[in-house]
Amino acid sequence: MSEVRLQKVIAGAGLMSRRAAEELIAAGRVTIDGHVARLGERVDPATARVEIEGVLVPVAPGLVTYLLYKPTGVLSTAADPRGRPTVVQLVPEEPRVVPVGRLDADTEGLILLSNDGELTLRVTHPRFGLTKTYLAEVRGRMPTSAVRLLRAGVELDDGMARVRRARIIASRPESTLVEVVMAEGRKREVRRLLAAVGYPIEKLVRTAIGPITDRKLKAGEWRALQPGEVASLYKAAGTGP
Repeated sequence: MSEVRLQKVIAGAGLMSRRAAEELIAAGRVTIDGHVARLGERVDPATARVEIEGVLVPVAPGLVTYLLYKPTGVLSTAADPRGRPTVVQLVPEEPRVVPVGRLDADTEGLILLSNDGELTLRVTHPRFGLTKTYLAEVRGRMPTSAVRLLRAGVELDDGMARVRRARIIASRPESTLVEVVMAEGRKREVRRLLAAVGYPIEKLVRTAIGPITDRKLKAGEWRALQPGEVASLYKAAGTGP
């Protein structure tokens, strides 16, 4: 791909106007492949690493990220040899995207699908500490002592695990709604944590991925993330915890 003026590339990512990009470049707040950019400098969007104050700007052409509300029973994988439904079947075939992380088949809620490898790494790798928020319905009335245990940490069969945050949303004798925020994603970790403190999950919904949420999406519905939302994900997972 031919080289393009940097301010045009940044504006083309949908984050700001060309004039605003020029001001950032002139102020020395933009780098290209590690060096401070100069106003009027030209780059190849397909290969250049453009950062604004250390936060990567997704400028490569053709990048797309979808936000999907995964229904229960649908697998968070690109294909299944047994022919079970997958999240990839719920979004457009082109450009090809893959699930960003996983949700258990019996868990519903928000999941990203993308062809942006850098974004996928930052959202899924524990060292970046991007949080995921869940709403769990558990059996019985959960006391605040159980919430304190979740925060302090519980020994599971694969090591110590703890929530980043937890709070009771609603409580009845037969069930409790509890919001749980996690900063890692071991297999069925939320379910195992709550079961370990004595409150098995009846229903689990992921409601947010870092700063990204959408209460309007219904099961099976999706939408493309806006450039500003993609930028907010990069910022949230920019330097790790």
